[in-house]
Amino acid sequence: MPTSQPDASGPSEDRATPDDLLHARTGTEVSPEDVVLASGKDITPRSLEWARRKLEAEGPAALDKLLP
Repeated sequence: MPTSQPDASGPSEDRATPDDLLHARTGTEVSPEDVVLASGKDITPRSLEWARRKLEAEGPAALDKLLP
């Protein structure tokens, strides 16, 4: 009878996530929807307008500032 062992290919709880896996941007255009979702808000006309203004003021870095 086989014994149950953790899957060796799964994530390990004792290791930190590598930095390159934490960044979500892939070099593509950042949309207002991306900024809203990264902020944890619901997508509404008001939150989209907030995100548009934030992108105009800060550029794509606006998304980076919201993500860990």
